[in-house]
Amino acid sequence: MTVPGSTRAFAAVDLGATSGRVMIGRVGPGTLDLEPVGRFPNGPVERADGLHWDFRALFENVVSALAAAVRREPAIESIGIDSWAVDYGLLRNGELLAEPFHYRDRRTQRGVDEVHAIVPFAELYQRNGLQLLPFNTLYQYRVDRRVDEADAALLIPDLIAYLLTGEQIAERTNASTTGLLDVQSSQWDLELASRLEIPHHVLPRLVSAGDTIGRLRKDVAARIGADLPVIAVGSHDTASAVVAAPLSSPRSAYISCGTWGLVGLELPAPVVTDAARAANFTNELGVDGRIRFLHNVTGLWLLSETIREWEAQDGAAVDLPALLDAAAAVDGRIPLFDANDATLSAPGDMASRIASLLGDDAPASRPAFARSIVESIAAAFARAVQQAAELSGQQVDSIHLVGGGSLNRLLCQATADRSGRPVLAGPVEATALGNLLVQARASGALAGGLEELRASVAASHEPVRYEPRTEKSRA
Repeated sequence: MTVPGSTRAFAAVDLGATSGRVMIGRVGPGTLDLEPVGRFPNGPVERADGLHWDFRALFENVVSALAAAVRREPAIESIGIDSWAVDYGLLRNGELLAEPFHYRDRRTQRGVDEVHAIVPFAELYQRNGLQLLPFNTLYQYRVDRRVDEADAALLIPDLIAYLLTGEQIAERTNASTTGLLDVQSSQWDLELASRLEIPHHVLPRLVSAGDTIGRLRKDVAARIGADLPVIAVGSHDTASAVVAAPLSSPRSAYISCGTWGLVGLELPAPVVTDAARAANFTNELGVDGRIRFLHNVTGLWLLSETIREWEAQDGAAVDLPALLDAAAAVDGRIPLFDANDATLSAPGDMASRIASLLGDDAPASRPAFARSIVESIAAAFARAVQQAAELSGQQVDSIHLVGGGSLNRLLCQATADRSGRPVLAGPVEATALGNLLVQARASGALAGGLEELRASVAASHEPVRYEPRTEKSRA
């Protein structure tokens, strides 16, 4: 619900695994919109000791984009930051010990083996509710010996907030992806940390979405051009995206689709049954204490990595819209592969690895190959939706697909076809919108719970509806 009054402005910093952006968000009577003022690339860099993030460049791009936002809209009232999950920076005496590792670095499998030798996965799941992903933070901590040298370990959005404000905190939605947050109490599991020899002092004070982290440091405020507070939002980008998913009923599933596809349901309590563990479903914390019961599916990264390989071969850019149009026109049987196959987890040589999985069925033409990729992602989405329904005991009558994947009409239609449920696509910038909504509510510009916030999204961003087709019409 919009609080009567004039339009108010906020800055949303939204960082993904391949790019970052800063948006000006405006909220007022009949107004809920975003204006992009800065986009910049982000991605892994190979160093002598493994795969890292170029964090210095990332932070400088954030500050420059925030300065541009303030020049464009001097009335900005606050800043919120969200990013991908699990990765972190280590501080000693207030300074970074080294560039943060990238979650796709190969060192993490050793961490899985060491952690599970101490705490069996069945027990771990009861404690943290997380699916087995080898890059979850506690596995990274286990093999990162610099942790013992650190004063604090801050997840990426919290690390940026620290450099902006000087305050060391951990926002709960993202902290829930570390594996060290108790799934029932939403507090640090200090006993678990002790058993894994992770020092308690590196785990910072927990805050919730809507809390004020702090105000900009004087030197940063001078660079940005305004003295602003930084507000904790759903700092895990999926948590922010789910805030802005305009769920049309309590029985709606969601897919936040970009590099990854996060597929699941919003529940009032975690599901930590043996069946949920066997299905590798996760229980992550959402805004307002909701549980995001979901499964990670490799998303459009499979397509973007394949296109990157083709572009390297051609020495020229691939026309993605034309490729997808041609892929949609492909007739006949579409061969599928497991989009979550472990051999597809690292960057590079993607088309060749997918072709190995498809074997003799690997399509020869690029449009048919792209169609196999999109249909395989959609099939994985459909399986995850059905599993979420069965594991939670909640019927699912529709799927809301938000994020960049909502622009991919072929993917949206394929997901509807393969799930047998209507897909409502959009908004595209759900993550930044969710970031904005939490800031606006914290300021008093909006009021109400998640349902009221989502109603404002539905009123201003009408989704595109894709009805499931019969097998005959698909053919």
